[in-house]
Amino acid sequence: MALIRTVRGFTPQFGKECFLADNATVVGEVIMGDYCTVWFNAVVRGDVHTITIGNNTNIQDGAVIHCTYQRAKTTIGSNVSVAHNAIVHGCTIHDDVLIGMGAIVMDDAVIESNSVIAAGAVVLAGTRVPAGSVYGGTPAKFLTNTSDELKQVIQRTAKNYPMYATWYKSI
Repeated sequence: MALIRTVRGFTPQFGKECFLADNATVVGEVIMGDYCTVWFNAVVRGDVHTITIGNNTNIQDGAVIHCTYQRAKTTIGSNVSVAHNAIVHGCTIHDDVLIGMGAIVMDDAVIESNSVIAAGAVVLAGTRVPAGSVYGGTPAKFLTNTSDELKQVIQRTAKNYPMYATWYKSI
């Protein structure tokens, strides 16, 4: 059973049909929309500031969502995929975004809609990724515009994770 903990008087709030893997951790001031999934070993730690997550967003295995005390909250939109072992910290992720495996998005960065942060990229604090962009590298820089094919990957990934969660309901 997932670890859900009240911290500083804040208890996580969940929308309908959310899935939390057995060893996922969600603590503190977290507000999660409908049909979200938080996978194995993922941590959503709203102990020092607010974390708000839209609908149909997936936080994949080993990902960490956190903030900076009294300075940088984290806001993640709808239809967002935060891939395996990514770190999203004190930033804003708009709707329809894919954060690649092992990517890091730092404080006060803004990732606009229909964008992809490539696997292993490091988005530095304060970076603004324009809508429809692919950023990659360390530090992350503009690589190309998001193709129609990549936009379909963003949508398909967000759509598939609630389906995957249904596979665990009978276990």
